[in-house]
Order: sequence, then structure tokens, then C-alpha cells
Amino acid sequence: MFTGIIEELGEAVRLDWHGEAAVLAIRGPLVAADARHGDSIAVNGVCLTVVSVDGDTFTVDVMKETFDRSALGGLAPGDRVNLERAATLATRLGGHLVQGHVDGVGVILRRTPGERWEEVEIELPPPLSRYVVEKGSITVDGVSLTVAAVTDAPQHRFTVSLIPTTLELTTLGHKGVGTVVNLEVDVIAKYVEKMVTGVRS
Repeated sequence: MFTGIIEELGEAVRLDWHGEAAVLAIRGPLVAADARHGDSIAVNGVCLTVVSVDGDTFTVDVMKETFDRSALGGLAPGDRVNLERAATLATRLGGHLVQGHVDGVGVILRRTPGERWEEVEIELPPPLSRYVVEKGSITVDGVSLTVAAVTDAPQHRFTVSLIPTTLELTTLGHKGVGTVVNLEVDVIAKYVEKMVTGVRS
């Protein structure tokens, strides 16, 4: 479990493919400092399990299912990534409850600069749009954000406002129009839907 508050901007070191799976190496001095085999670290919002640690670099195994649902397959050496260690019982919940289980990918459609913030509009897969509501929570590349606006037709999209801290300390400050991002909707919305309708998404 995570909170969507990014601890560190890491760097992809290598992605070694083994058939449809791969070993991903990430440099992140802060999160690697106390990482151990078996620990969970969110990389761009994807919960991954640490396999090994070598100094300031850790490796994780990435399976086909993860590549199918996320944008991790597009990482190249030198790419910056958002990193967050798993929450503990003593962690302040500054964001919202994030599982690190990506529901799908979205595409950045528009960036509109403000005086000290920036509005970002993101297209999302139609099946996910029912879980996204104005003033609700969504995770974009591991960053907990509040939805500022939602449009369901003709194109499913939502807007978030990025404060200076988010622009400076996460990858969202540097991703341009057309960039693919990982999305995780609020898990509470999915549980409520199943309890009310009896249908699992």
C-alpha cells in the first residue's frame, strides 16, 4: 500500500528483457538506502518487488501482465521515474490509499500553464471513466492527485492541477503532450460498485 506522495525522482538504469518479462534496474539513493529483497517500491505508480540492491540501485522483475497494463515497457536508460516506498503504520497519509495496481494508461492531451501551477488534461480508457469524479482522487504515474474536472463525451478525459512542488519533484513536471502515463483509480470506488451492483469490473 502507498500514499501517492513521491519520495524521490529515480532513474532507469537498464531494462533487460527475458522473453515477455524483464529485469528493471532503477537508481534511487533514498529508496535503495534501506531496501531489502522482497520489499515493495512503486515505480511510476506500479508496485514492484525488490529482487536485489547494489549501492544506490535496485532491481525488480516485471511480468507480462504489468507491461500489458502499464507504460513501463517504454522506459529507456536515463528516463526519470517516480519512486515511493511502501507505507508503514506510522506513515502520514498525505495523499490517498494507493495500491500500486495500475488500471490502465492515459495520454496527456493538453498542458495549460498558470501563474504558479499548471492544468493537465489526460485522456483515459472509457471503462475507467465511471470511477473518476470531480474532486475525487486519482493516481497518475504514482502521484496522488485531485480531479479538477471530468468530461465523458465525446472523449473520456479529466483535468488535474499541478502545484509547483509536484511540477518540480515528480516526472509530471516534464512530460509533454502525447506522453503515456499510468493510471490507478480510487479502489474504494471499485469496491462500492461491486457491492452495489454485484458486478466485478
